[in-house]
Amino acid sequence: MGRPAIFLDRDGTLTCEVGYVNHLSRFRLLPYAVDAVRAVNRSGRLAVVVTNQAGVARGYFPESLVEDVHAHMRSAMEAGGARLDGVYTCVHHPTVGAAPYRRDCECRKPRPGLLRQAEAELDADLARSWVIGDRRGDLELAWAAGARAALVKTGYGRGELAWHAASWPRAPDLVAEHVLEAVERIVALDEDPAARHEGGR
Repeated sequence: MGRPAIFLDRDGTLTCEVGYVNHLSRFRLLPYAVDAVRAVNRSGRLAVVVTNQAGVARGYFPESLVEDVHAHMRSAMEAGGARLDGVYTCVHHPTVGAAPYRRDCECRKPRPGLLRQAEAELDADLARSWVIGDRRGDLELAWAAGARAALVKTGYGRGELAWHAASWPRAPDLVAEHVLEAVERIVALDEDPAARHEGGR
């Protein structure tokens, strides 16, 4: 049996939401991001980032910048004693840009391609995994792969809850102020099945 994972959205969840990160200087981790990943590590789960970066397809910045940003993110995590087990990125867009980036792919969230890739490469057990993100698409990604979904109020999350959540066909499995709280509550819920009814609060 594979290991459960906590899949983490990047922008607005682990990092400050600034729009497109078109220069390394615009990339900033949220204050509790390293602590959150370290908590995932301590729990024995895989810590995996999954992110759409369609700015590449749109021509806003090269794919090499995304790689540089993620190398910087990994270094910052490691400096704080945290480890990312994987970083999976979709750089495509179905209707914008030129080949090879203009593509109706399976890896663009909320389609589950990135999670399926992690399942194959990292032996992630999706049925015992969670996705944490700040947008409805992150929730849909989780459910499409048979995982559970946590919405954080950072990034777009607070506005999503205020203006859109009432019309969603399904509520998040858990709502948290930020990613560290989400991780801590996920670990607690999984360790104490009797507390699962509190997850959506």
